[in-house]
Amino acid sequence: MDAKTPSPHYTTEDRIGVLEELLNERYSVRAFLPREVPREIIKQVLNVAQRTASWCNSQPWQVLIASGEAKERFRKLIYAEAASGAGDDHDFAPPREYVGVYLARRRESGFQLYNTLGIIRGDKAAYARQALENYNFFGAPHVAIIHTNEPLGIYGAIDCGAYVSNFLLAAQALGLGTIPQAALARHSGLIRRHFDLPDDRRVVCGISFGYADHGHKVNSYRTSRATVADTVTFVDE
Repeated sequence: MDAKTPSPHYTTEDRIGVLEELLNERYSVRAFLPREVPREIIKQVLNVAQRTASWCNSQPWQVLIASGEAKERFRKLIYAEAASGAGDDHDFAPPREYVGVYLARRRESGFQLYNTLGIIRGDKAAYARQALENYNFFGAPHVAIIHTNEPLGIYGAIDCGAYVSNFLLAAQALGLGTIPQAALARHSGLIRRHFDLPDDRRVVCGISFGYADHGHKVNSYRTSRATVADTVTFVDE
């Protein structure tokens, strides 16, 4: 018997409107309130994100969520390694370089952050201190580690990226703040050892999440987006 597509509860206009609203509202939160998110709300986020499409329905993502004392032990460990200047330990190669418009966008985003925090342009020591806040999870009460199956290679990582996007939108819909963090994957070996992950798991990224501190100045700016004309080419003939 063929599966039937459920009838929508909302009009097309309402559905696209909600999606646009969530995408427009969402931003990378860099200051959180200390209040923990109830487990039932976290499970709602996970249930929604679990509907993510994946290559051959492989669903390669595994999600490890640390909270409370477990999060604090992990925070101290990864912060210490990052602050020590330990070499990168990525499971997936990071970008080789940013050039052209990609470099311009990266710089714009970075300078927005630094200007908001009053960090003087060119103050590399202050840049480094701010970068280390990734390993404090920006004060978030929860951190998720997203990892995939090694034999699936880059396609497993791509599927995990789609999962992350849906996790962020589901969290936004439930009033939570999030920040996806490639920085945590710089210490993939430590993560694998600390959480006793199997050798065939590869760390894609982390997501720190909780309730955003809307009064903190670091959460006051928003990044720009390129236009459709900048990113899409239509071919009709």
